[in-house]
Amino acid sequence: MKKILFTLLFCVLSLQITAQNFELTGKITENGTNLPLEAATVYVENPADSTLVSYTISEKDGDFRITGNTSAKNLDFYVSFTGFQLYRQKISFEDGLVKNLGNIQLEEADNTLDEIQLTGSRAPITIKKDTLEFNAASFATRPDANLEELMRKLPGVEVDTQGNITVNGKPVSRILVNGKEFFGNDPKIATKNLPKEIIDKIQVTDTRTRSEEFTGKAGNPDDKTINITIQEDKNKGYFARATAGGGTDDRYELSGIGNYFKDKLRVSVLASSNNINSSGFSFDEVFDMMGRNARSFTMTSGGGGGSFGINGMNFGNMGGGITKAETAGINFVNEWGKKVELNADYFFGRNDTETLTVIERENILPNSRFFYNSTSAGNLVNDSHRASARFEFKPDTLTRISFSPRFNSNNGYSNRSNNASSLNENRELVNSTEILDDEYLESRNFSNRLDVIRRYGNRGAYTQIDFENRHRLQENENYFYSESRFFGDQENVEIQNQFIDEDQNENTYSIGATQRFVMATKLFLDASYDFTTTGSTNSRYVYDLDQAGNFSNTYNEVLSSDFKSRSIKNIPNIGMNYEGEKWRLGSEIGWLNTTLENTNFLQEGSFSNSYDNLFLRANVRYEITRSKSIYLNYNSDAGVPSIRQLQPVVNQTNPLNIIRGNPDLRPTFTQTLRGGYRNYDFAKRSGFFSYGSITFTDNSIVPVTTTNEDLIRTTTYANVDGAINANAGGSFSKQFKKEKREFSYRMGLNGNYDRNIGFTNGVQFKAERYSLRPSASFTWAIEDYFSFNPGYQLTFTETQYDINSNRNENFTNHSISLEATTFWPKNFVLGNDISYNYFGNVSPGFDNTAFLWNVSLGYKFLKDNATLKFKVYDMLNENVSTQRIVGDDFIQDTQNLILRRYAMLSFTYKISKFGGKDPNAGRGGVRMMRM
Repeated sequence: MKKILFTLLFCVLSLQITAQNFELTGKITENGTNLPLEAATVYVENPADSTLVSYTISEKDGDFRITGNTSAKNLDFYVSFTGFQLYRQKISFEDGLVKNLGNIQLEEADNTLDEIQLTGSRAPITIKKDTLEFNAASFATRPDANLEELMRKLPGVEVDTQGNITVNGKPVSRILVNGKEFFGNDPKIATKNLPKEIIDKIQVTDTRTRSEEFTGKAGNPDDKTINITIQEDKNKGYFARATAGGGTDDRYELSGIGNYFKDKLRVSVLASSNNINSSGFSFDEVFDMMGRNARSFTMTSGGGGGSFGINGMNFGNMGGGITKAETAGINFVNEWGKKVELNADYFFGRNDTETLTVIERENILPNSRFFYNSTSAGNLVNDSHRASARFEFKPDTLTRISFSPRFNSNNGYSNRSNNASSLNENRELVNSTEILDDEYLESRNFSNRLDVIRRYGNRGAYTQIDFENRHRLQENENYFYSESRFFGDQENVEIQNQFIDEDQNENTYSIGATQRFVMATKLFLDASYDFTTTGSTNSRYVYDLDQAGNFSNTYNEVLSSDFKSRSIKNIPNIGMNYEGEKWRLGSEIGWLNTTLENTNFLQEGSFSNSYDNLFLRANVRYEITRSKSIYLNYNSDAGVPSIRQLQPVVNQTNPLNIIRGNPDLRPTFTQTLRGGYRNYDFAKRSGFFSYGSITFTDNSIVPVTTTNEDLIRTTTYANVDGAINANAGGSFSKQFKKEKREFSYRMGLNGNYDRNIGFTNGVQFKAERYSLRPSASFTWAIEDYFSFNPGYQLTFTETQYDINSNRNENFTNHSISLEATTFWPKNFVLGNDISYNYFGNVSPGFDNTAFLWNVSLGYKFLKDNATLKFKVYDMLNENVSTQRIVGDDFIQDTQNLILRRYAMLSFTYKISKFGGKDPNAGRGGVRMMRM
């Protein structure tokens, strides 16, 4: 260990001694007009190997300041700007390290379109009209890095421990490859599997729907899409990876993923099987399949490995329990000419999950309190099939027809047991219950969307008509047994032994029409109409066990129901939109009409009501500079109660908590105001981001619970006004990079306020909850040697109640994490992934700390194509899953069964060929130089 520390210290000192700090300043203008050019890319390279040394972006007035650290005596200086010729100059530092280069005038390039970058320019960053573009070859990574590791090197881009990406403070919701989705709609599939060596450009744009892309309508500036372009000479080939591993406690992992692409054609397949709660699909050679999500800054800790979703299907396990998962899938993408495009996929998943949950809950009444304790265990086995497709046909350049069907089915079985008891304020036993539940589930879901768009000219006018239908069918057969004991002057026992046959059916039909008129350049008038109707039926028939041991002859009318609900929403609206380069203004105003119809076939109580609200949306956004903007949005909406909330029938599957719906519920109406400010300084490699929002809710649907002397809770639902949710926050990040050394940090502060209106034992109350979360994370790295990433978050929470100040609650949580990776000696990768969570004010008997330490040691050989890895999950065997939930009228502590310590040895082999060549051939572990 001393030798390793000495070597690392020597490397740091060596780099510090040989490198020198330099500074270059000047101004970028247009030749002839002398107008300043904002957002020109200014960068310097080492002439010996063309590696990037430093870069910056010119300011609004054309000024630039570029700083860096180099041991070279000369550097190549470049200025790149779309539509202008590339400027080159050789810089010598023999006469000084600080230079003012004066006014640099760029010549306009002939025959260059607004959206085309000059051939031969290798600018690390290019800011186009609506696109931020990174040149992948300009950012050095390990030779076998994936897209996620490359993203971590890009300025203004942050990747958290869950793999979520933000660019200049804005979240990334989609990742495309050559403009097409890569194996579903979860960005993590692309970031963890695309190898860096095939990537050419990383383009960041505002997220737009397929319709917005075709019509040219502006997208969402506060949500980003990343498009990965593959190098032209490597857009024909394949890459694949397979892993097999076995460990202690019969833990195992098997997985494989392969991709073949040729021009517009792309085929991807995957398959996996494991019992370590893992997604199974990652190119992360250090922490893959090792539960990196356990380091997330939340009140809960535990769970297992990573998780992601593909078109609605989740892979891996994010919650408690231990899952054996088997998955397989295929994705197909192709284009035929310029008129026809198909994107189709199919996935199969089988999950076998074992759970164990312990709950201690304090229920708070207006003048007293009581306690509820339970222990539940279960096993769920489920098979799922999911298929989807998107077919697009363009009969001409102005028309697009899109057809998108989707189907999924589930077949499952679960058996659950629960032992619960209620105690009074003096902790004296009042009642207890034992529940055994066997359930068979089948569900089918089908949806389809037909979208037709016709553009008029090239100024932005269009007509769009869309139709969507969704059908859902679910059938449950439940064998239910409960034995409840009530203690008092004399013990009373109640037994339920029932067969419950429940069928749910839901059909939704939507149609929408939009017409955009061009009023002036970038000014549009939009008229639209949206109609949605949903019909839901729920039939629930309960049969009691008779003395002969049969269910068929003892129909329980009190607990049975046959209910139908229908909702209709009409939204005609009109709006004005201005989509300029600096200003973006939009407004919509309309009528929001909602109709609810409920029919009870077994009992009286059918009704039909109609509700009207003003539909209003408005937004304003101002782009101060290319990297600085401010925005403000307002919108309103209505939400329809669920059929279970409306259904006026007793649900007694938990004898201690009886539930009955309320058919008189009204739709919820919300109004939300959001705003924010974002600024990223490329010259200083620093960014500040802030946001805030407040939501007012009328007709909130809340539970109304009453508790009798036997501590049996009966719950129904009611509408209340006055609920408020507000949150605000900000963060500041900065990066320092000198040759192979990097240091960066991010400081954040987030606050939240909730005002909830609820009921406790039938008495209305107001609860106000405040939380404050300061956080900090750091990165310190030296390429080829090590990377350290510590983080810390503190959470303060306080809740106040107007009916009983004695029940006010406050607690503090702490979360600490450290990810440490070393790449020395050569071909060895050692990873340590550590998290510590402290949960304030949990009940006695619950662990209030969780310490998770994962260790991985990998060795690469066979030209980096093979990896032998030994890993230990939860090395100290101290990981727990503890959670405290503070509700409006309760405080609950929960502890779940989670994956505990195991060790595993695995072997991974990957093959790849791009443009007829193996990218690893001849490399032998040596760092790949900048292309």
